[in-house]
Amino acid sequence: MLRQGRYKILIIFMLCMIGAKAQTLKINTVPEGLQRAYLDGKDTVPVVNLREVFIYPPVKFKNKREQVKYNKLVRDVKRTLPYAKMVYETLIETYEYMETLPDDKSRQAHLKRMEKELFQEYKPELKKLTFSQGKLLIKLIDRECNQSSYNLLKAYLGSFRAGFWNIFAGMFGASLKTEYDPKGKDAMTERVVVLVENGLI
Repeated sequence: MLRQGRYKILIIFMLCMIGAKAQTLKINTVPEGLQRAYLDGKDTVPVVNLREVFIYPPVKFKNKREQVKYNKLVRDVKRTLPYAKMVYETLIETYEYMETLPDDKSRQAHLKRMEKELFQEYKPELKKLTFSQGKLLIKLIDRECNQSSYNLLKAYLGSFRAGFWNIFAGMFGASLKTEYDPKGKDAMTERVVVLVENGLI
């Protein structure tokens, strides 16, 4: 119980810090799918990249245990994916807003307010995550942001403190350096994420 409680503290801290990190990240703020446009006479014609369509064969389970494990993964992805997407959206929104502020003092004041608001808003829900859901969230943050949680913390806190938090996470079987591997060990998770994103499960 104590181990799970400490792990939740780590997750909450990490999410707060990720929001603050947005001031130094190079983020693509172009809407998803809209990449560029070209001029056709006097008209500006947008170029839109259509989303990929994924078709998966039905899952075949060797036994009941595999089915239970899959159902648990579906449940955990549905629970944690919204938070991972929230982190990415927060990065973009913060980056855009920080660009409008006149000086570092204003930016730091905004970051402190945002950190406090994030903590108050998400702490009650994040405290309800299980240990396995917390580990999954770290991976999904990597998927959404294309940055490991460790790298995000490192850019904000520095190597030493990021290393400390990674060691702290390691005490509970997690690693902030965990990278998402959609074509390898996380292939089943990627399948579930895609199906959830498309409303198919």
